[in-house]
Amino acid sequence: MLGYMQHKGVQMKEKRLTLNSDKRKSIADVFQSHWEREDNPKVEAWNKAIETYNTVRPIMKEYVEDIVRQHQPQEDIDTVRRMNNKYGNSGGELFEDNCFYFQHPIIKVDDNGKEYESDNEIHLKFGLSDLDKSFGYSYYRKELKAKGLDPDFNLRIENDYSKRNPKYYTTETDVNSFLGYRNSSNEDKSVIKPTAEWDSDFKLWVIGTSYCHSRQFKVNEEQYKILATYNNAVEKVIQCHSDLFSYVENKMKKLRLGLKSYRYFDQAKSLADKLGVALNESILNESSSMALSIYSPENLASLLEDKVEMTREQKIALFRNNQQQSVN
Repeated sequence: MLGYMQHKGVQMKEKRLTLNSDKRKSIADVFQSHWEREDNPKVEAWNKAIETYNTVRPIMKEYVEDIVRQHQPQEDIDTVRRMNNKYGNSGGELFEDNCFYFQHPIIKVDDNGKEYESDNEIHLKFGLSDLDKSFGYSYYRKELKAKGLDPDFNLRIENDYSKRNPKYYTTETDVNSFLGYRNSSNEDKSVIKPTAEWDSDFKLWVIGTSYCHSRQFKVNEEQYKILATYNNAVEKVIQCHSDLFSYVENKMKKLRLGLKSYRYFDQAKSLADKLGVALNESILNESSSMALSIYSPENLASLLEDKVEMTREQKIALFRNNQQQSVN
């Protein structure tokens, strides 16, 4: 309904703000920020996962160093270093590493019921460049967004590599450059990127080559389980990022579709009010029609609430009911 205002004693119609693609995007950004607020359970879980990792990491660094030094005492490292200084590589090899393989001997049974010796292996990585890049995208999500970069770009393709368009590769390059996964010779070398910071945070001198898998330290079952808590913490950071993205993106898909059917700002404002989203006309300066009445502000608000998804039959029934109401 059009608004009215008084002008020199004459009642005039107030012009409704018409939406375009840019304005719809600005409105969508406000909704996304609302759904990514700090008190959102998905955001809280993601923050908690990072907090847990930050707690586990220093504890595990000490634990790993203790195990490694049980197998390779510091005096052995010093001996190899002296031999290396005197005879070169023929005196033995040392490498300063931040990734470690551990083996837990176990007994398995083959298909014929015969027992045989085997190992459970676990690989701990402390360098950001060694960890799955998805961990870095999640861990530095806030920093990436603050730089105007998209930390969710890898999740948007939903494991469908055919969706990797030019925009995907451009974003990948920008994100990887920020984190230090990708570097250029003409960059400012005084800027310490996250990968460089992490790689220098924890390293141990070990006997052997630079190939991490060439060194496998034996551990017992209890030690194996404790070591596994580190990898569990890493995976939790990645998983919570995925959960957060899926939660928000599921709502955003519905919202974008609904906004396409809105011609005026007051329609979006009505939806925002129903969902408790602070939406003001000022954001419009900062920044195929879906005529089904299921995307009215009232019904779209219902779809975007945190509740069980409507079935196809329910949506059809709702649409028919709205059609009937419009006829009446």
